[in-house]
Amino acid sequence: MAREFGAPPVIFPSGGNPTVATGGNIQQRRVPTAPFQPSRPSNSGIPFMSFDIGSSATNTAGPIGGGTGPIGGATNFDEEEPLLDELGIHPDQIWKKTKSILNPFRVNPTFHKDSDLSGPIFLYLSFCLFQLLAGKIQFGVILGWIVVSSIFLYIVFNMLAGRNGNLDLHTCTSVIGYCLLPVVILSAVSLFVPQNGAIRYGVAGVFVIWATRACTNLMVAVADGGEEHRGLIAYACFLIYTLFSLLVIF
Repeated sequence: MAREFGAPPVIFPSGGNPTVATGGNIQQRRVPTAPFQPSRPSNSGIPFMSFDIGSSATNTAGPIGGGTGPIGGATNFDEEEPLLDELGIHPDQIWKKTKSILNPFRVNPTFHKDSDLSGPIFLYLSFCLFQLLAGKIQFGVILGWIVVSSIFLYIVFNMLAGRNGNLDLHTCTSVIGYCLLPVVILSAVSLFVPQNGAIRYGVAGVFVIWATRACTNLMVAVADGGEEHRGLIAYACFLIYTLFSLLVIF
């Protein structure tokens, strides 16, 4: 037999009683949410992620910089210049200038109007290589004499030409370097010529005259004001290439 206990009714504060006698409707309590909790997208599987990765990737389809190419713009490598042309090295022009020195009686000065130092550097390295094969390490000596001879001939020519002279140091160095070709050939021939003989001195004299004639003709042709002083310019060139030949002979 069930026993009934007389318990007093529980009275809740105003607004918190789930059952109100006057209304008769059941009011459910709402779970409060955090005021600063960001909204989470339904398609995001990463917790605490408040933005959509897919939309961000779609908006940044182009490269950084707004271009259409691989690096901020369309790049066509077929239109790029060759590496040697960008460095200022033209092998065909070097070959034409070198070939013009091979004929000492008819030197073409038109190729030497546009001076460069690529060919002289190549001839300088060739000269040093043949000297190294002969057992002589003269890299610094040859380079120093090229610099000194270029400054020497530049000063001599402009003093002789006066105000009419328009020879610059770059052109002078280029001409002296290209006219070094006979001395380079002499250094290659001297490897097969007996030491301390009359033949060796005779061959060296021929190559010195060859280089002197070529250098004199070019110096007079590429610059103004040197025609009337051809003899003195030839003497200066003769001194320069004689010293180069002495490096080969001794």
